[in-house]
Amino acid sequence: MTDVLIGLDIGGSKTHAVRFEDGVPAGEAVAGSANVQNVSRAEAAEALAKVFAAVGGGAGHVLAGAGGIDTADDAGALVSLIAPLAPGARIEVVHDSRLILAAGCASRGIAVIVGTGSAVWGTDGAGREARAGGWGYLLGDEGSGYWLAREAVRHALRRRDQGLEADELTRTLLADCGLAEPVDLISAFHGGAGRAYWAQRSRVVIDAAGRDPVAGALLEAAIRELAELIVLVARRIGSSGPVILGGSIGAHVPRMAQGIAAEVAAHGITGVRPLDRAPVLGAAFLAGSDPV
Repeated sequence: MTDVLIGLDIGGSKTHAVRFEDGVPAGEAVAGSANVQNVSRAEAAEALAKVFAAVGGGAGHVLAGAGGIDTADDAGALVSLIAPLAPGARIEVVHDSRLILAAGCASRGIAVIVGTGSAVWGTDGAGREARAGGWGYLLGDEGSGYWLAREAVRHALRRRDQGLEADELTRTLLADCGLAEPVDLISAFHGGAGRAYWAQRSRVVIDAAGRDPVAGALLEAAIRELAELIVLVARRIGSSGPVILGGSIGAHVPRMAQGIAAEVAAHGITGVRPLDRAPVLGAAFLAGSDPV
């Protein structure tokens, strides 16, 4: 009898599902976010229904990694959405940082998510765990895509308050948002565009970081914020690495990986590397098998 596992990676912007049959990927699907911290329960249920319809049923085990899983109630809320789509399956919900480390084929070390939001989690492989950050965009998510975009907006508005003309970063941000003046950013930011929209504006900062000193300084500030979280976790679990960087920014922005590696090396932490495959593949590792 075929052993069917459905792995879910539920991020701030999308839900990625993979069907594993005897540990081997046999299908995948992507839909909108099913994270109820970012979307309504109805929208989350719709996204989950789409990916389950695409990857098929018959699962004996569903393992979902999602942001904002801090309590048993958080996990239970997600289980209640998944259960009708996977009748009879064992449903396991973990914080999505665990998928990062598992996808890196590491049973110990530190996982870092830098995407729409940010979080750091680590384990010594012997039962000791620690987490830092991941409080959500209103309280933290330091160094994340949303954080970078917000800091760029604040920079533009501070210049306006000082009576200064828009600089290169401000002009680029305004153009990317389709706005004319820095003051327009206020209503746009507080309007209905949403967290994912502003997180995507982080590419303005990242793309300009090599040529614009202001953008470069913002990216360096993000690197320092994330490095501090990594050091906190490393101290609590007695870890010297490895550090696996995931998320749309962590895994795909070389300057961030290089900067974090340089910052944490001073604290004896090594083995910083971007994740080179989809985090959802970590579900199979956590379930006891690892697709190559």
